Amino acid sequence: MKVAVIILLIWLIAACSGSNPVSTSKETVPDSLIYPDEIHFKNIRQLTFGGDNAEAYWSYDGRYLVFQRTSLKDGIPCDQIFVGKVPRKKNEPFTFRRVSTGKGRTTCAFFTKDGKHIIYASTHLAGDSCPPLPDRSKYGNRYIWPLYDSYDIFMADLNGNIVKRLTHSPGYDAEATLSPDGKKMIYTSIKNGDLDLYIMNLETGEEKQITNELGYDGGAWFSPDGKKIVWRASRPKTEQEIKEYKELLADHLVAPGKMEVWVANADGTQARQVTSLGQANWAPVFMPDSKRIIFASNHEYKRGFPFNMYIIHEDGTGLKKISRDNGFDAFPMFSPDGKRIVFCSNRNNGGTRDTNIFIADWVE
Repeated sequence: MKVAVIILLIWLIAACSGSNPVSTSKETVPDSLIYPDEIHFKNIRQLTFGGDNAEAYWSYDGRYLVFQRTSLKDGIPCDQIFVGKVPRKKNEPFTFRRVSTGKGRTTCAFFTKDGKHIIYASTHLAGDSCPPLPDRSKYGNRYIWPLYDSYDIFMADLNGNIVKRLTHSPGYDAEATLSPDGKKMIYTSIKNGDLDLYIMNLETGEEKQITNELGYDGGAWFSPDGKKIVWRASRPKTEQEIKEYKELLADHLVAPGKMEVWVANADGTQARQVTSLGQANWAPVFMPDSKRIIFASNHEYKRGFPFNMYIIHEDGTGLKKISRDNGFDAFPMFSPDGKRIVFCSNRNNGGTRDTNIFIADWVE
């Protein structure tokens, strides 16, 4: 979600701490393609080189990736959606092309089951230019995300032609993914006045709200077996927390510094909190066994940086750190056959602010 904003704010947080964004733990290691103790990654490969590349997700047949990209040097001032074919041979290049309109800002793309279309959120109906970033100085230089009310979710073919508008409500509609059978879309909307999850039948357009607690619910995924969902959520409890959350929401903003991982049945019933780690625990997805969850977190670092990826059982046990970059590792997704993982990272960026896409064989 909004990767350029995320990366920029992460670096600003580090700058405010008076140091470079490098881990101060014993695990500090040089910039690298793969780090010591990353025992679950094998045959890792970097696919993109330069710019902010994130939310790279597999097609249902495992042959393609769809992702969002910002690159000022390439004339992409804010996130647009691209599709690329996953290389099958060692020396085969990763080539990609834009499939969004090139207008406004886009986010959160996902392939449809037929492999011929994608869904993604875009602000292009409100204008051709990138919507402005929020003035953080008005909010004490806090770590905040903009909730552009011009975001709606669209379906497009792989030539970039929009074939259907999926959401029509005023306000923020984004963060969509699809069920394993490709029939249902889960997404975040502010249509009821709060940030909640909805599930839509793609064929009929019928939908149901499945969260209703005060707080941000977003970034939801179905489990591979289709029986459960996982997402990130904030739950303001004290009067001050509730007041701050509502004030930001009124300004079309959310502060994601305190989020935990939640799971529920696929219809939203039996919702329960998985993590209680503090700080930002987000980008969760189920692993191929539909029992464990992989997610990104900064809970080990009081200053909020770096972010690494972790595995946890859905009952909250068995927490295990699996990535070791001293910057940013997030947006993991396993290939449909469960044999490979794609994720986005600051690693091997030569000390720049670039975030790139990596794939690797997964080793249990």
